[in-house]
Amino acid sequence: MIPAVTLRPRASLGRVLDDLGATLLDLVAGDAEGAQEIGGVVIHDPVDLPLLPPAALVLGVGVDEPGHVAQLLRSLGEQRAAGLVLRSPVHLTDEVHAAVRDSGVTLLALSRGAPWAHLAAMLRSLLAEGDIGVSEPESLGGLPSGDLFAVANAISSLLDAPITIEDRSSRVLAFSGRQDEADPSRVETILGRQVPERYARVLSERGVFRDLHRSDQPVFITPIPMEGNTFTQPRVAVAVRAGDEVLGSIWAAVPGPLSAERTEALCDAAKLVALHLLRVRAGADVQRRLRADLLSSALEGGVGAREALDRLGLGGQQLMVLGVAVTGSDVGDGADDDAVVAHERERLSDAFAMHLSAVHPKSAAALIGGIAYGLVPVPGTADGAEERAARIGQEFLDRVGDRRSAVVGIGPAAGDVGELAHSRSCVDRALRVLRDGGGGRRVARLADIHVEALMLEMRDVVAARGDRPEGALARLMTYDAQHHANLVETLQAWLEAFGDVVAAAEGLYVHPNTFRYRLRRLMEVGEMDLSDPDVRFGALLQLRLLPPAPAAARGSEE
Repeated sequence: MIPAVTLRPRASLGRVLDDLGATLLDLVAGDAEGAQEIGGVVIHDPVDLPLLPPAALVLGVGVDEPGHVAQLLRSLGEQRAAGLVLRSPVHLTDEVHAAVRDSGVTLLALSRGAPWAHLAAMLRSLLAEGDIGVSEPESLGGLPSGDLFAVANAISSLLDAPITIEDRSSRVLAFSGRQDEADPSRVETILGRQVPERYARVLSERGVFRDLHRSDQPVFITPIPMEGNTFTQPRVAVAVRAGDEVLGSIWAAVPGPLSAERTEALCDAAKLVALHLLRVRAGADVQRRLRADLLSSALEGGVGAREALDRLGLGGQQLMVLGVAVTGSDVGDGADDDAVVAHERERLSDAFAMHLSAVHPKSAAALIGGIAYGLVPVPGTADGAEERAARIGQEFLDRVGDRRSAVVGIGPAAGDVGELAHSRSCVDRALRVLRDGGGGRRVARLADIHVEALMLEMRDVVAARGDRPEGALARLMTYDAQHHANLVETLQAWLEAFGDVVAAAEGLYVHPNTFRYRLRRLMEVGEMDLSDPDVRFGALLQLRLLPPAPAAARGSEE
Protein backbone atom coordinates (compact mmCIF):
# COMPACT_ATOMS: atom_id res chain seq x y z
CA MET A 1 0.00 0.00 0.00
CA ILE A 2 1.23 3.51 -0.77
CA PRO A 3 2.04 5.38 2.48
CA ALA A 4 -0.07 8.44 3.25
CA VAL A 5 1.55 11.85 3.16
CA THR A 6 0.70 15.12 4.81
CA LEU A 7 -1.35 17.42 2.62
CA ARG A 8 0.56 20.57 1.65
CA PRO A 9 -0.78 23.84 0.22
CA ARG A 10 -1.80 23.32 -3.36
CA ALA A 11 -0.27 26.52 -4.67
CA SER A 12 2.55 27.69 -2.46
CA LEU A 13 6.14 28.40 -3.46
CA GLY A 14 7.22 25.78 -0.96
CA ARG A 15 5.10 23.21 -2.75
CA VAL A 16 6.56 24.23 -6.11
CA LEU A 17 10.11 23.83 -4.82
CA ASP A 18 9.26 20.48 -3.23
CA ASP A 19 7.97 19.11 -6.53
CA LEU A 20 10.19 20.85 -9.09
CA GLY A 21 13.27 21.65 -7.04
CA ALA A 22 16.70 20.03 -7.45
CA THR A 23 15.97 19.32 -11.11
CA LEU A 24 14.23 22.43 -12.43
CA LEU A 25 14.22 25.17 -9.78
CA ASP A 26 16.56 26.43 -7.06
CA LEU A 27 15.87 28.94 -4.30
CA VAL A 28 18.23 31.92 -4.74
CA ALA A 29 16.97 34.37 -2.13
CA GLY A 30 13.87 35.00 -0.08
CA ASP A 31 11.55 32.93 2.09
CA ALA A 32 9.66 30.39 -0.03
CA GLU A 33 7.89 28.78 2.91
CA GLY A 34 6.63 32.10 4.25
CA ALA A 35 5.36 33.31 0.86
CA GLN A 36 1.64 33.42 0.21
CA GLU A 37 -0.10 31.00 -2.14
CA ILE A 38 0.52 31.62 -5.84
CA GLY A 39 -2.32 33.27 -7.73
CA GLY A 40 -1.09 32.62 -11.27
CA VAL A 41 1.89 32.26 -13.60
CA VAL A 42 2.80 35.27 -15.78
CA ILE A 43 5.60 35.74 -18.33
CA HIS A 44 7.34 39.12 -17.97
CA ASP A 45 7.37 41.25 -21.12
CA PRO A 46 9.23 44.58 -20.79
CA VAL A 47 7.65 45.89 -24.02
CA ASP A 48 4.03 45.15 -23.06
CA LEU A 49 3.85 44.85 -19.27
CA PRO A 50 1.28 42.20 -18.31
CA LEU A 51 -1.41 42.62 -15.68
CA LEU A 52 -0.51 40.54 -12.64
CA PRO A 53 -2.99 38.57 -10.56
CA PRO A 54 -2.48 38.73 -6.78
CA ALA A 55 0.59 36.76 -5.62
CA ALA A 56 1.76 36.03 -9.15
CA LEU A 57 4.81 33.90 -9.97
CA VAL A 58 6.59 35.83 -12.72
CA LEU A 59 8.87 34.19 -15.30
CA GLY A 60 11.62 36.70 -16.11
CA VAL A 61 12.56 35.43 -19.56
CA GLY A 62 15.75 37.16 -20.78
CA VAL A 63 16.25 39.21 -17.59
CA ASP A 64 19.79 38.75 -16.24
CA GLU A 65 21.50 42.13 -15.70
CA PRO A 66 21.60 42.75 -11.91
CA GLY A 67 20.35 46.34 -12.22
CA HIS A 68 17.34 45.24 -14.27
CA VAL A 69 16.70 42.36 -11.87
CA ALA A 70 16.65 44.70 -8.86
CA GLN A 71 14.36 47.16 -10.66
CA LEU A 72 11.97 44.36 -11.66
CA LEU A 73 11.91 42.97 -8.11
CA ARG A 74 10.91 46.35 -6.69
CA SER A 75 8.21 46.75 -9.34
CA LEU A 76 6.86 43.26 -8.60
CA GLY A 77 6.91 44.04 -4.88
CA GLU A 78 4.60 47.00 -5.49
CA GLN A 79 2.21 44.64 -7.30
CA ARG A 80 2.45 42.06 -4.48
CA ALA A 81 3.94 39.29 -6.61
CA ALA A 82 4.97 36.09 -4.84
CA GLY A 83 8.12 35.19 -6.77
CA LEU A 84 10.40 35.83 -9.73
CA VAL A 85 12.09 33.05 -11.74
CA LEU A 86 15.28 33.84 -13.69
CA ARG A 87 17.56 31.68 -15.79
CA SER A 88 20.45 30.16 -13.84
CA PRO A 89 23.06 31.30 -12.92
CA VAL A 90 21.62 34.32 -11.12
CA HIS A 91 24.14 37.00 -10.08
CA LEU A 92 23.12 37.73 -6.49
CA THR A 93 24.71 41.15 -5.99
CA ASP A 94 24.17 43.32 -2.91
CA GLU A 95 21.68 45.40 -4.90
CA VAL A 96 19.66 42.32 -5.91
CA HIS A 97 19.77 40.92 -2.37
CA ALA A 98 18.50 44.23 -0.99
CA ALA A 99 15.70 44.32 -3.59
CA VAL A 100 14.59 40.81 -2.57
CA ARG A 101 14.54 41.85 1.09
CA ASP A 102 12.71 45.15 0.50
CA SER A 103 10.16 43.81 -2.01
CA GLY A 104 9.35 40.54 -0.26
CA VAL A 105 9.50 38.76 -3.65
CA THR A 106 11.19 35.36 -3.58
CA LEU A 107 13.90 34.86 -6.22
CA LEU A 108 14.20 31.46 -7.94
CA ALA A 109 16.51 30.10 -10.65
CA LEU A 110 15.57 27.82 -13.57
CA SER A 111 18.16 25.20 -14.46
CA ARG A 112 20.12 25.73 -17.66
CA GLY A 113 18.74 23.71 -20.57
CA ALA A 114 15.19 23.60 -19.20
CA PRO A 115 12.74 25.30 -21.64
CA TRP A 116 10.61 28.10 -20.22
CA ALA A 117 7.54 26.63 -21.93
CA HIS A 118 7.97 23.34 -20.07
CA LEU A 119 8.34 25.15 -16.73
CA ALA A 120 5.20 27.21 -17.43
CA ALA A 121 3.24 24.07 -18.34
CA MET A 122 4.33 22.23 -15.20
CA LEU A 123 3.61 25.21 -12.97
CA ARG A 124 0.13 25.64 -14.43
CA SER A 125 -0.59 21.93 -13.95
CA LEU A 126 0.45 22.24 -10.30
CA LEU A 127 -1.65 25.34 -9.72
CA ALA A 128 -4.71 24.41 -11.77
CA GLU A 129 -6.50 22.23 -9.22
CA GLY A 130 -9.35 24.07 -7.58
CA ASP A 131 -9.68 26.61 -10.37
CA ILE A 132 -13.27 25.56 -10.94
CA GLY A 133 -14.38 22.47 -9.11
CA VAL A 134 -15.14 21.04 -5.70
CA SER A 135 -14.37 23.12 -2.65
CA GLU A 136 -12.92 20.26 -0.60
CA PRO A 137 -9.88 18.27 -1.75
CA GLU A 138 -10.58 14.67 -2.69
CA SER A 139 -8.17 11.83 -2.05
CA LEU A 140 -7.32 8.51 -3.62
CA GLY A 141 -5.27 6.01 -1.65
CA GLY A 142 -4.51 8.65 0.98
CA LEU A 143 -3.09 11.09 -1.59
CA PRO A 144 -4.64 14.25 -3.06
CA SER A 145 -6.78 13.23 -6.02
CA GLY A 146 -4.96 13.89 -9.28
CA ASP A 147 -1.73 14.99 -7.55
CA LEU A 148 0.71 12.93 -9.62
CA PHE A 149 3.77 14.58 -8.04
CA ALA A 150 2.69 13.42 -4.57
CA VAL A 151 2.03 9.95 -6.00
CA ALA A 152 5.50 9.86 -7.61
CA ASN A 153 7.17 10.83 -4.33
CA ALA A 154 5.21 8.18 -2.45
CA ILE A 155 6.22 5.46 -4.96
CA SER A 156 9.82 6.70 -4.78
CA SER A 157 9.82 6.23 -1.01
CA LEU A 158 8.30 2.79 -1.40
CA LEU A 159 10.84 1.57 -3.99
CA ASP A 160 13.78 3.64 -2.72
CA ALA A 161 14.37 4.91 -6.28
CA PRO A 162 13.69 8.06 -8.34
CA ILE A 163 10.42 7.78 -10.25
CA THR A 164 8.84 9.29 -13.35
CA ILE A 165 5.20 8.92 -14.43
CA GLU A 166 4.81 9.16 -18.21
CA ASP A 167 1.98 9.07 -20.73
CA ARG A 168 1.72 6.77 -23.74
CA SER A 169 3.93 9.11 -25.79
CA SER A 170 6.75 9.02 -23.18
CA ARG A 171 5.99 12.59 -22.05
CA VAL A 172 6.73 13.18 -18.38
CA LEU A 173 3.56 13.89 -16.39
CA ALA A 174 5.23 13.99 -12.96
CA PHE A 175 8.44 12.97 -11.23
CA SER A 176 9.68 12.35 -7.71
CA GLY A 177 12.59 13.85 -5.85
CA ARG A 178 16.11 12.34 -5.81
CA GLN A 179 16.44 12.62 -9.59
CA ASP A 180 20.06 13.72 -9.07
CA GLU A 181 20.76 10.11 -8.04
CA ALA A 182 19.83 8.90 -11.53
CA ASP A 183 21.93 9.09 -14.70
CA PRO A 184 22.18 12.07 -17.11
CA SER A 185 19.53 10.61 -19.43
CA ARG A 186 16.92 10.84 -16.63
CA VAL A 187 17.84 14.48 -15.98
CA GLU A 188 17.61 15.17 -19.72
CA THR A 189 14.21 13.50 -19.80
CA ILE A 190 12.86 15.71 -17.02
CA LEU A 191 14.33 18.93 -18.37
CA GLY A 192 12.72 18.24 -21.74
CA ARG A 193 9.57 16.64 -20.27
CA GLN A 194 10.04 13.93 -22.89
CA VAL A 195 12.19 10.80 -23.18
CA PRO A 196 15.02 11.77 -25.59
CA GLU A 197 14.40 10.45 -29.08
CA ARG A 198 17.64 8.43 -29.21
CA TYR A 199 16.76 6.55 -26.02
CA ALA A 200 13.17 6.03 -27.08
CA ARG A 201 14.43 4.56 -30.36
CA VAL A 202 16.68 2.08 -28.52
CA LEU A 203 13.82 1.09 -26.21
CA SER A 204 11.57 0.55 -29.22
CA GLU A 205 14.20 -1.53 -31.03
CA ARG A 206 14.63 -3.70 -27.95
CA GLY A 207 10.86 -4.28 -27.83
CA VAL A 208 10.50 -2.64 -24.41
CA PHE A 209 7.35 -0.69 -25.31
CA ARG A 210 5.82 -3.80 -26.88
CA ASP A 211 6.47 -5.88 -23.76
CA LEU A 212 5.30 -3.04 -21.54
CA HIS A 213 1.95 -2.71 -23.30
CA ARG A 214 1.37 -6.48 -23.50
CA SER A 215 1.98 -7.29 -19.84
CA ASP A 216 0.65 -6.07 -16.51
CA GLN A 217 3.95 -7.07 -14.84
CA PRO A 218 7.04 -4.82 -14.50
CA VAL A 219 9.62 -4.96 -17.29
CA PHE A 220 13.34 -4.80 -16.45
CA ILE A 221 15.45 -2.73 -18.87
CA THR A 222 19.16 -3.38 -19.00
CA PRO A 223 21.57 -0.41 -19.22
CA ILE A 224 21.66 1.53 -22.50
CA PRO A 225 25.02 2.72 -23.92
CA MET A 226 25.66 6.45 -23.59
CA GLU A 227 28.34 8.81 -24.82
CA GLY A 228 31.86 8.34 -23.44
CA ASN A 229 31.60 4.54 -23.07
CA THR A 230 29.17 4.90 -20.16
CA PHE A 231 25.78 3.31 -19.61
CA THR A 232 22.45 4.33 -18.15
CA GLN A 233 21.23 2.89 -14.89
CA PRO A 234 18.91 -0.09 -15.22
CA ARG A 235 15.20 0.72 -15.28
CA VAL A 236 12.08 -1.04 -14.14
CA ALA A 237 8.87 0.03 -15.85
CA VAL A 238 5.25 -1.01 -15.52
CA ALA A 239 2.26 -0.05 -17.64
CA VAL A 240 -0.58 1.92 -16.06
CA ARG A 241 -3.87 0.48 -17.26
CA ALA A 242 -7.59 1.15 -17.03
CA GLY A 243 -9.11 -2.09 -18.27
CA ASP A 244 -7.62 -2.76 -21.70
CA GLU A 245 -6.51 0.85 -22.19
CA VAL A 246 -2.89 1.77 -21.47
CA LEU A 247 -2.90 5.23 -19.87
CA GLY A 248 0.84 5.56 -19.34
CA SER A 249 3.68 3.99 -17.39
CA ILE A 250 5.84 4.26 -14.26
CA TRP A 251 9.64 4.24 -14.62
CA ALA A 252 12.09 3.66 -11.76
CA ALA A 253 15.88 4.06 -12.00
CA VAL A 254 17.15 1.11 -9.95
CA PRO A 255 20.50 -0.60 -9.28
CA GLY A 256 19.11 -3.98 -10.29
CA PRO A 257 15.98 -6.15 -10.56
CA LEU A 258 13.34 -5.56 -7.89
CA SER A 259 12.60 -8.01 -5.13
CA ALA A 260 9.31 -9.90 -5.22
CA GLU A 261 7.94 -7.61 -2.50
CA ARG A 262 8.83 -4.42 -4.35
CA THR A 263 7.58 -5.87 -7.64
CA GLU A 264 4.19 -6.44 -6.04
CA ALA A 265 4.29 -2.93 -4.56
CA LEU A 266 5.01 -1.44 -8.00
CA CYS A 267 2.06 -3.34 -9.51
CA ASP A 268 -0.20 -2.01 -6.74
CA ALA A 269 1.17 1.47 -7.34
CA ALA A 270 0.29 1.21 -11.04
CA LYS A 271 -3.36 0.60 -10.11
CA LEU A 272 -3.37 3.68 -7.88
CA VAL A 273 -1.72 5.80 -10.59
CA ALA A 274 -4.42 4.64 -13.02
CA LEU A 275 -7.08 6.02 -10.66
CA HIS A 276 -5.26 9.34 -10.41
CA LEU A 277 -4.81 9.58 -14.19
CA LEU A 278 -8.50 8.84 -14.72
CA ARG A 279 -9.32 11.48 -12.10
CA VAL A 280 -7.13 14.01 -13.91
CA ARG A 281 -8.83 13.17 -17.21
CA ALA A 282 -12.32 13.29 -15.72
CA GLY A 283 -11.55 16.48 -13.84
CA ALA A 284 -10.32 18.15 -17.00
CA ASP A 285 -13.48 17.10 -18.84
CA VAL A 286 -15.71 18.29 -15.99
CA GLN A 287 -13.90 21.63 -15.73
CA ARG A 288 -14.07 22.08 -19.49
CA ARG A 289 -17.84 21.46 -19.50
CA LEU A 290 -18.41 23.63 -16.44
CA ARG A 291 -16.43 26.52 -17.87
CA ALA A 292 -18.32 26.21 -21.16
CA ASP A 293 -21.66 26.25 -19.31
CA LEU A 294 -20.69 29.31 -17.26
CA LEU A 295 -19.41 31.16 -20.32
CA SER A 296 -22.52 30.26 -22.28
CA SER A 297 -24.76 31.56 -19.48
CA ALA A 298 -22.78 34.79 -19.32
CA LEU A 299 -22.97 35.36 -23.07
CA GLU A 300 -26.72 34.74 -23.20
CA GLY A 301 -27.25 37.65 -20.80
CA GLY A 302 -30.14 35.98 -18.95
CA VAL A 303 -30.95 35.87 -15.24
CA GLY A 304 -27.96 33.64 -14.51
CA ALA A 305 -25.43 35.73 -16.44
CA ARG A 306 -24.28 37.84 -13.49
CA GLU A 307 -23.73 34.79 -11.26
CA ALA A 308 -21.86 33.02 -14.08
CA LEU A 309 -19.53 36.01 -14.50
CA ASP A 310 -18.89 36.07 -10.75
CA ARG A 311 -17.98 32.37 -10.78
CA LEU A 312 -15.62 33.01 -13.68
CA GLY A 313 -14.02 35.85 -11.70
CA LEU A 314 -15.16 38.44 -14.27
CA GLY A 315 -18.01 40.16 -12.44
CA GLY A 316 -18.21 43.95 -12.32
CA GLN A 317 -15.76 44.54 -15.20
CA GLN A 318 -15.92 45.82 -18.73
CA LEU A 319 -15.31 42.89 -21.06
CA MET A 320 -14.38 42.25 -24.67
CA VAL A 321 -15.91 39.28 -26.49
CA LEU A 322 -13.80 37.47 -29.09
CA GLY A 323 -14.77 34.45 -31.14
CA VAL A 324 -12.59 31.99 -33.09
CA ALA A 325 -14.02 29.67 -35.72
CA VAL A 326 -12.54 27.11 -38.09
CA THR A 327 -13.17 28.00 -41.72
CA GLY A 328 -14.43 25.50 -44.28
CA SER A 329 -17.31 23.08 -44.13
CA ASP A 330 -18.85 22.35 -40.76
CA VAL A 331 -19.87 18.86 -41.74
CA GLY A 332 -17.53 16.31 -43.26
CA ASP A 333 -18.38 13.56 -45.64
CA GLY A 334 -18.59 10.98 -42.88
CA ALA A 335 -18.05 10.22 -39.21
CA ASP A 336 -14.28 10.36 -39.54
CA ASP A 337 -14.45 13.82 -41.10
CA ASP A 338 -16.80 15.02 -38.35
CA ALA A 339 -14.39 13.71 -35.72
CA VAL A 340 -11.48 15.51 -37.38
CA VAL A 341 -13.39 18.81 -37.43
CA ALA A 342 -14.45 18.40 -33.79
CA HIS A 343 -10.88 17.58 -32.74
CA GLU A 344 -9.53 20.57 -34.65
CA ARG A 345 -12.05 22.87 -32.96
CA GLU A 346 -11.10 21.55 -29.54
CA ARG A 347 -7.39 22.01 -30.17
CA LEU A 348 -7.99 25.52 -31.50
CA SER A 349 -10.11 26.35 -28.43
CA ASP A 350 -7.39 25.11 -26.06
CA ALA A 351 -4.76 27.14 -27.90
CA PHE A 352 -7.03 30.21 -27.79
CA ALA A 353 -7.60 29.79 -24.04
CA MET A 354 -3.85 29.57 -23.44
CA HIS A 355 -3.23 32.65 -25.60
CA LEU A 356 -5.83 34.70 -23.71
CA SER A 357 -4.47 33.59 -20.32
CA ALA A 358 -1.09 34.99 -21.34
CA VAL A 359 -2.74 38.27 -22.39
CA HIS A 360 -4.80 38.62 -19.19
CA PRO A 361 -4.73 36.13 -16.28
CA LYS A 362 -8.45 36.60 -15.56
CA SER A 363 -9.66 35.91 -19.09
CA ALA A 364 -11.95 32.96 -19.81
CA ALA A 365 -12.46 30.90 -22.96
CA ALA A 366 -14.51 27.86 -23.93
CA LEU A 367 -15.86 26.03 -26.97
CA ILE A 368 -19.60 26.68 -27.42
CA GLY A 369 -21.49 25.43 -30.44
CA GLY A 370 -18.40 25.04 -32.60
CA ILE A 371 -17.04 28.53 -31.79
CA ALA A 372 -14.32 29.26 -29.23
CA TYR A 373 -15.51 32.34 -27.33
CA GLY A 374 -13.23 34.36 -25.11
CA LEU A 375 -13.93 37.04 -22.49
CA VAL A 376 -11.10 39.48 -21.80
CA PRO A 377 -11.31 42.26 -19.15
CA VAL A 378 -10.80 45.78 -20.48
CA PRO A 379 -8.19 47.68 -18.44
CA GLY A 380 -9.16 51.31 -17.83
CA THR A 381 -11.63 52.91 -20.24
CA ALA A 382 -13.19 51.25 -23.26
CA ASP A 383 -11.44 53.64 -25.67
CA GLY A 384 -9.39 51.60 -28.12
CA ALA A 385 -10.60 48.31 -26.63
CA GLU A 386 -11.79 46.91 -29.97
CA GLU A 387 -8.48 47.76 -31.64
CA ARG A 388 -6.60 46.03 -28.81
CA ALA A 389 -8.88 42.98 -29.11
CA ALA A 390 -8.21 42.91 -32.86
CA ARG A 391 -4.47 42.90 -32.15
CA ILE A 392 -4.97 40.02 -29.71
CA GLY A 393 -6.87 38.10 -32.38
CA GLN A 394 -4.27 38.75 -35.06
CA GLU A 395 -1.42 37.74 -32.72
CA PHE A 396 -3.25 34.48 -32.00
CA LEU A 397 -3.66 33.70 -35.71
CA ASP A 398 0.02 34.53 -36.28
CA ARG A 399 0.98 32.09 -33.53
CA VAL A 400 -1.12 29.16 -34.75
CA GLY A 401 0.06 29.81 -38.32
CA ASP A 402 -1.46 28.77 -41.63
CA ARG A 403 -1.71 25.13 -40.60
CA ARG A 404 -5.00 26.01 -38.91
CA SER A 405 -7.52 27.86 -41.08
CA ALA A 406 -9.26 30.05 -38.52
CA VAL A 407 -10.90 33.48 -38.31
CA VAL A 408 -11.51 35.82 -35.37
CA GLY A 409 -14.58 38.00 -34.76
CA ILE A 410 -14.47 40.97 -32.36
CA GLY A 411 -17.46 42.36 -30.46
CA PRO A 412 -17.84 45.82 -28.88
CA ALA A 413 -16.88 46.38 -25.24
CA ALA A 414 -19.62 45.29 -22.83
CA GLY A 415 -20.19 47.03 -19.51
CA ASP A 416 -23.09 44.86 -18.27
CA VAL A 417 -24.72 41.50 -18.98
CA GLY A 418 -27.18 42.99 -21.48
CA GLU A 419 -24.39 44.48 -23.56
CA LEU A 420 -22.52 41.17 -23.30
CA ALA A 421 -25.30 39.33 -25.18
CA HIS A 422 -25.26 42.06 -27.87
CA SER A 423 -21.47 41.80 -28.15
CA ARG A 424 -21.70 38.03 -28.61
CA SER A 425 -24.29 38.59 -31.38
CA CYS A 426 -21.89 40.97 -33.13
CA VAL A 427 -19.13 38.35 -32.91
CA ASP A 428 -21.39 35.71 -34.48
CA ARG A 429 -22.36 38.04 -37.34
CA ALA A 430 -18.73 38.97 -38.00
CA LEU A 431 -17.63 35.34 -37.96
CA ARG A 432 -20.30 34.39 -40.47
CA VAL A 433 -19.03 36.95 -42.94
CA LEU A 434 -15.41 35.89 -42.39
CA ARG A 435 -16.24 32.22 -42.90
CA ASP A 436 -18.16 33.12 -46.06
CA GLY A 437 -15.06 34.73 -47.54
CA GLY A 438 -14.95 38.13 -45.89
CA GLY A 439 -12.85 39.71 -48.61
CA GLY A 440 -9.74 37.82 -47.52
CA ARG A 441 -9.93 39.10 -43.94
CA ARG A 442 -9.13 36.85 -40.99
CA VAL A 443 -9.90 39.28 -38.15
CA ALA A 444 -12.79 41.75 -38.19
CA ARG A 445 -15.19 43.77 -36.08
CA LEU A 446 -18.82 43.93 -37.16
CA ALA A 447 -18.34 47.62 -37.96
CA ASP A 448 -15.72 46.63 -40.54
CA ILE A 449 -18.06 44.27 -42.43
CA HIS A 450 -21.53 45.49 -41.48
CA VAL A 451 -22.80 45.73 -45.07
CA GLU A 452 -21.62 42.20 -45.86
CA ALA A 453 -23.39 40.93 -42.73
CA LEU A 454 -26.63 42.65 -43.77
CA MET A 455 -26.39 41.14 -47.25
CA LEU A 456 -26.00 37.65 -45.84
CA GLU A 457 -28.99 38.14 -43.55
CA MET A 458 -31.10 39.48 -46.44
CA ARG A 459 -30.05 36.46 -48.48
CA ASP A 460 -31.37 34.23 -45.66
CA VAL A 461 -34.77 35.99 -45.82
CA VAL A 462 -34.91 35.63 -49.60
CA ALA A 463 -33.98 31.95 -49.42
CA ALA A 464 -36.55 31.29 -46.68
CA ARG A 465 -39.33 32.82 -48.78
CA GLY A 466 -38.18 31.03 -51.92
CA ASP A 467 -37.88 34.26 -53.93
CA ARG A 468 -36.58 34.03 -57.48
CA PRO A 469 -35.31 36.73 -59.88
CA GLU A 470 -38.13 38.79 -61.35
CA GLY A 471 -38.52 41.50 -63.99
CA ALA A 472 -35.55 42.55 -66.08
CA LEU A 473 -33.08 40.12 -64.48
CA ALA A 474 -35.43 37.19 -65.07
CA ARG A 475 -35.79 38.14 -68.74
CA LEU A 476 -31.99 38.34 -69.14
CA MET A 477 -31.47 34.97 -67.46
CA THR A 478 -34.06 33.34 -69.70
CA TYR A 479 -32.46 34.87 -72.82
CA ASP A 480 -28.98 33.69 -71.76
CA ALA A 481 -30.25 30.16 -71.19
CA GLN A 482 -32.00 29.98 -74.57
CA HIS A 483 -29.25 31.63 -76.67
CA HIS A 484 -26.09 30.71 -74.71
CA ALA A 485 -25.43 34.43 -74.31
CA ASN A 486 -23.69 36.45 -71.58
CA LEU A 487 -26.04 39.36 -70.93
CA VAL A 488 -26.32 38.83 -67.14
CA GLU A 489 -22.55 38.61 -66.86
CA THR A 490 -22.23 41.78 -68.94
CA LEU A 491 -24.71 43.64 -66.70
CA GLN A 492 -22.92 42.61 -63.53
CA ALA A 493 -19.50 43.60 -64.89
CA TRP A 494 -20.81 47.01 -66.00
CA LEU A 495 -22.49 47.73 -62.64
CA GLU A 496 -19.42 46.70 -60.62
CA ALA A 497 -17.20 48.87 -62.85
CA PHE A 498 -19.46 51.94 -62.18
CA GLY A 499 -20.34 52.15 -65.88
CA ASP A 500 -16.70 52.14 -67.08
CA VAL A 501 -17.01 50.17 -70.34
CA VAL A 502 -13.25 49.81 -70.89
CA ALA A 503 -12.63 48.41 -67.37
CA ALA A 504 -15.66 46.10 -67.56
CA ALA A 505 -14.56 44.79 -70.98
CA GLU A 506 -11.07 44.08 -69.65
CA GLY A 507 -12.61 42.13 -66.78
CA LEU A 508 -14.46 39.89 -69.24
CA TYR A 509 -11.57 39.73 -71.72
CA VAL A 510 -13.63 41.12 -74.64
CA HIS A 511 -13.18 44.12 -76.93
CA PRO A 512 -14.87 47.34 -75.72
CA ASN A 513 -16.97 47.50 -78.92
CA THR A 514 -18.21 43.96 -78.29
CA PHE A 515 -19.04 44.92 -74.72
CA ARG A 516 -20.97 48.02 -75.91
CA TYR A 517 -23.00 45.84 -78.29
CA ARG A 518 -23.87 43.45 -75.45
CA LEU A 519 -24.83 46.38 -73.24
CA ARG A 520 -27.26 47.73 -75.85
CA ARG A 521 -28.64 44.24 -76.37
CA LEU A 522 -29.28 43.62 -72.64
CA MET A 523 -31.14 46.95 -72.37
CA GLU A 524 -33.39 45.86 -75.22
CA VAL A 525 -33.98 42.31 -73.95
CA GLY A 526 -34.35 43.31 -70.31
CA GLU A 527 -36.34 46.46 -71.12
CA MET A 528 -34.00 48.36 -68.78
CA ASP A 529 -33.21 52.06 -68.56
CA LEU A 530 -29.69 51.99 -67.07
CA SER A 531 -29.68 55.77 -66.78
CA ASP A 532 -32.23 55.37 -63.91
CA PRO A 533 -30.37 54.97 -60.54
CA ASP A 534 -33.24 52.94 -59.07
CA VAL A 535 -33.01 50.45 -61.94
CA ARG A 536 -29.25 50.13 -61.46
CA PHE A 537 -29.60 49.67 -57.66
CA GLY A 538 -32.40 47.10 -58.05
CA ALA A 539 -30.42 45.10 -60.58
CA LEU A 540 -27.26 45.07 -58.46
CA LEU A 541 -29.24 44.12 -55.33
CA GLN A 542 -30.89 41.20 -57.08
CA LEU A 543 -27.53 40.04 -58.42
CA ARG A 544 -26.16 40.07 -54.84
CA LEU A 545 -29.12 38.32 -53.26
CA LEU A 546 -30.10 35.99 -56.11
CA PRO A 547 -26.88 35.18 -57.95
CA PRO A 548 -27.73 33.35 -61.21
CA ALA A 549 -25.96 30.16 -62.18
CA PRO A 550 -23.07 30.72 -64.60
CA ALA A 551 -23.87 30.33 -68.26
CA ALA A 552 -23.27 26.86 -69.61
CA ALA A 553 -21.03 28.18 -72.33
CA ARG A 554 -20.00 31.42 -73.96
CA GLY A 555 -21.64 31.75 -77.34
CA SER A 556 -21.87 34.12 -80.24
CA GLU A 557 -23.99 37.25 -79.86
CA GLU A 558 -27.24 37.85 -81.69
